[in-house]
Amino acid sequence: MSALSPLALLAYLLIFVGLVGSLLPVVPGPIFIWLGALLWAANDGFQAIGWPTLLFLGILTILAWTSDLLLTTLFSRKVGASWKAIFGAILGGFVGGIFFGGWIPIIGTLVATLAGAVLGMVTIEFLDKRDLRLALRSTQGYMLAVLASSALEALLALAMILIFVWQAFLSPVS
Repeated sequence: MSALSPLALLAYLLIFVGLVGSLLPVVPGPIFIWLGALLWAANDGFQAIGWPTLLFLGILTILAWTSDLLLTTLFSRKVGASWKAIFGAILGGFVGGIFFGGWIPIIGTLVATLAGAVLGMVTIEFLDKRDLRLALRSTQGYMLAVLASSALEALLALAMILIFVWQAFLSPVS
């Protein structure tokens, strides 16, 4: 397969979006990486990257997705955040990223998403508990969980890309 064919370029774009997405709380980055690897492999006739590699990348994708959900939710609940506040953070992050993040590509989206999540969580926690200190403590715990899960997701995404590069370009085809 030509490394610059239209399908290969689309696969590279998906992988790049996946890498960037692994740093943004709203975008499911590893899924895009897996889809890019699948497209690249299908276009290559599954010669350099076969189903065992795609299955392993799929497992890493599921691990990244579930760890993101579990770390954020469990840690937030541990510091006293309510389910409503977690939903407020998710909704606030989504709204912030979509409506206010486009001014500065990637960085603006990341900042607006995080600001929206913080504002959404603090607002819901304050309305629920009527105690700003508790609302801020819950939000701080949520943000630490988001950072931890984002770091883990980014590491898994990087591992996926390294496996893709190794299999696609560095491993001899038999």
